[in-house]
Amino acid sequence: MPLSPARQTALVNLVRRTARAEILPRFRNLAAAEIFEKSGPEDLVTEADHAAEAMLTRGLREMFPGALVVGEEAVSRDPSIADGIARAELAFIVDPVDGTWNFARGLSTFGVIVAATRKGVPVFGLLYDPVMDDWLIADETTPARHVRPGRPARQVRVSGGGDINEMSGFIPLYLLPKEHRGAVAALYPGFRRAASLRCSCHEYRTLAQGHVDFCLAAGLQPWDHAAGVLICQQAGGYAAMLDGSPYSAARRDGILLTAPSPDAWARLRERFDMLG
Repeated sequence: MPLSPARQTALVNLVRRTARAEILPRFRNLAAAEIFEKSGPEDLVTEADHAAEAMLTRGLREMFPGALVVGEEAVSRDPSIADGIARAELAFIVDPVDGTWNFARGLSTFGVIVAATRKGVPVFGLLYDPVMDDWLIADETTPARHVRPGRPARQVRVSGGGDINEMSGFIPLYLLPKEHRGAVAALYPGFRRAASLRCSCHEYRTLAQGHVDFCLAAGLQPWDHAAGVLICQQAGGYAAMLDGSPYSAARRDGILLTAPSPDAWARLRERFDMLG
């Protein structure tokens, strides 16, 4: 395990300090000049993203001098940074404000994601909610827990699955290849509920706590998925690419499916066969 309990605590404290210093003061307080488009009007970045990533990167480099630090905004400036994930013995992958579109529009469904990987394999994950100041956390050797300051940590567990027609889950229709969106949208009535929160942090939190049954993911940015996959696995779930291969944070193509069990995954995989 690359992170001792003491170092995990220090990392959580760094994230909480960053949220108080750089994220929450800007929430619902952003000027138009502090919100920028990246690839288009649906892909936003704010001053909070830049400032929070800078603070997290400094703190991680002080705590783990030999580790690779991969931040979403740093990669947007220099995509080659992410190429080191596959080789790094220890990499920290940071999404300083996950759900930036929500954050920029004054919606509270946003979070901070930090993952640690070993040669692309997730070994630690943190899904932090700045508004509620609580988090889901796990490493490769411990069960996933929901932690609230001043209260005992509570172990979380994915759902029991069940009949596929009674399952609920997250489907990012807008991220899927355009040629498949109509066919996937036609599947919605076959689930109890299908939605998207536009925030991987809260989608994986919801899945790990058993409130939904699956998460389909496209556009595999490592800062969106590495922590959530690890946490859901440590909550008893199962994750794999639709082609059956294991998830790696070094992978940027393909479709990822996370479900409560291998059996539930296989049945969902059949329903999404047009994407495979």
